[in-house]
Amino acid sequence: MCRLWGRLGRTVAGVALLAASAGNAMAADGIAQLRQFVAATRSAEGDFEQVVTAKSGRKPQKSGGTFAFARPGKFRWQYELPYQQLLVGDGERMWSWDKDLNQVTVKRIGDALGATPAAILFGGNDLEQNFELADGGVADGLAWVEARPRKPDSGFENLRLGLADGQLKRMEMRDSFGQATAIVFSRLVPNPALDAGRFRFTPPPGADVIGEEAGDGRSGRR
Repeated sequence: MCRLWGRLGRTVAGVALLAASAGNAMAADGIAQLRQFVAATRSAEGDFEQVVTAKSGRKPQKSGGTFAFARPGKFRWQYELPYQQLLVGDGERMWSWDKDLNQVTVKRIGDALGATPAAILFGGNDLEQNFELADGGVADGLAWVEARPRKPDSGFENLRLGLADGQLKRMEMRDSFGQATAIVFSRLVPNPALDAGRFRFTPPPGADVIGEEAGDGRSGRR
């Protein structure tokens, strides 16, 4: 009986050691997975769920929709719940359309994308020029990476990225106002053939356009 318990104990210990080793390997591999995602995933599409929690502790705001991107700088981020809103970037400008208000805001992307959380999805291969990466451990079956902006005026305090199988599964960030945002990605398809038209936007008739319209600095109603 003692020998039986001894063998069982050694087996359990061996399994525990293997589990710990696997966890350590996953943790060590988090940064490598992020580098792989940025380098190998040149385009993607999928679904997302987003939860925003204010510093005041008010009821979290939940939303969801679909996304697509093509590096560098082209993206389509479409909110479908609880209301419809569309963000489209063509690499130079970003359009934000509020369907209920029929209002379009146009901004130049410029160099600002490189030091923001959006750069993880939509940016180029200069990730580590803009972020300092550190191992964030393993939790919930994901290898986590802490990404800290190298520029102090990036607008957010910290960013955590959860990866598995070389794909980004979750993004958590806290901005300079203490607002926390968590985004879960699902049904992600890497490197699909995407129509270039998905990254172009024409304001609908009657829309109030604010900002740089078609790059000429005008604003008004179309």
